[in-house]
Amino acid sequence: MSDAPTDPLALPAILHALRAAWQANRPSLAQRDDDLLRLRMAFKARLPQMAEAIAADFGHRSTRESLIADGMTVLGEIDHLRAHLRRWARPRRVGVGWRFWPARAQLRPVPLGVVGVIAPWNYPVNLALIPLATAIAAGNHVILKPSEHTPRTSAFLQALLAEVFPPARVAVVQGDAALASALASAPLDHLVFTGSTAVGRKVMAAAAAHLTPLTLELGGKSPAIVCSDYPLDRAAARLATGKWFNAGQTCIAPDYVLIDGARQRELVQQLQTQVRARYGDFSDAADYTRIIHEGQYRRLRGYLDQARARGVPVIELATVDPERAARERLMVPTIVLDPPADLDLMQEEIFGPILPVCAYPDLDAALAGVEARDRPLALYVFSQQREVVERVLGRIVAGGVTVNDTLLHFAINGLPFGGVGPSGMGAYHGRAGFDGLSKRLPVLWQSRWAASDLLKPPYSKIAGMLKVLLR
Repeated sequence: MSDAPTDPLALPAILHALRAAWQANRPSLAQRDDDLLRLRMAFKARLPQMAEAIAADFGHRSTRESLIADGMTVLGEIDHLRAHLRRWARPRRVGVGWRFWPARAQLRPVPLGVVGVIAPWNYPVNLALIPLATAIAAGNHVILKPSEHTPRTSAFLQALLAEVFPPARVAVVQGDAALASALASAPLDHLVFTGSTAVGRKVMAAAAAHLTPLTLELGGKSPAIVCSDYPLDRAAARLATGKWFNAGQTCIAPDYVLIDGARQRELVQQLQTQVRARYGDFSDAADYTRIIHEGQYRRLRGYLDQARARGVPVIELATVDPERAARERLMVPTIVLDPPADLDLMQEEIFGPILPVCAYPDLDAALAGVEARDRPLALYVFSQQREVVERVLGRIVAGGVTVNDTLLHFAINGLPFGGVGPSGMGAYHGRAGFDGLSKRLPVLWQSRWAASDLLKPPYSKIAGMLKVLLR
């Protein structure tokens, strides 16, 4: 299969072939399990090639970060899908109530048909293969469009999937935003899109023409609230992992930190200690990922230039030669102290290694600030007091929450992953993904004898029965 760009005009024929094959031979549970097993085996054998492709696309990306974020997560999700597939696919009995006895009812998970997946560049394998594997588990055929910003990884995915699946079961299409727009406009049975909120709105508008059901995994400004009782050394270590893994190019990375004012400077010092311990003086920086491309690098530099021009403290937690930084797109972990709300970095999702650290006078003020923004994709609250955590959870509605750590709710297969409001709609991972990419078909089985046979004119004959039914 060629990895040349796909002409958007070719999409109707590709979709027709996928749908015709699905209608002719819907995948059985045995076929789905076999597909997932073969995908797992082929993928695991090619983990080194995957890491090499991602590193080449980023300019440099830590091999271990790729193995953790794009390798371990995919293998774990496939294992989870296979372990639960037969149970999830079983019809579930639903009570009919005494009025309709002796009928019986069930919810029967059935495949939808052809599912589209539009994947992003930041975790280009994870965010392509997990929705794809979920769609396969649910009995669908899939058309995948990887990101054009990671061409080597997209070629890797195309070769991998062509080896595992026949082209009428999984098709990979390559192209830019025009192809993504055409796919979003196509008559799919479901579409999974991962990307920015701005593009998500365009995808939703395009999908509306066919009323295509959507799972939108978007972004936003995910806050981390460090409460006054939580140890700062531990908070700094876990914030450092969440923020600087993949150089902050993570949709659920902490986008800003709220900390009680008396401990703000100490938290910055603890974060600097973490950076030195993890990355040294950046002379090598083998474990630190670069910014994906020049446009993103310029955008992030622009945030810092704007902050400095406004007199806002900007603290780079390491020193790197500017020429090398520009050449490698190497942006070191950077703190911005108390940036005004109208700065671009406080208006837009940062998606990079810049971390605003904002002091708050009390927890109520911090919560009010979070509530004033769009509902976030992730929320991180650090407190050793259960009542304080419950107070935060009782006020903030977010896509997902990790308490006293960062990122990890994404990795729990049994927890649905998804946003709320501008941070997304729908969810996947585990059972939530299987159900979301299935139709839970309601089926009522009527018995040989049924009381409904009596519900017919002349109604005067069943006046007594109606009194019973209406009580």
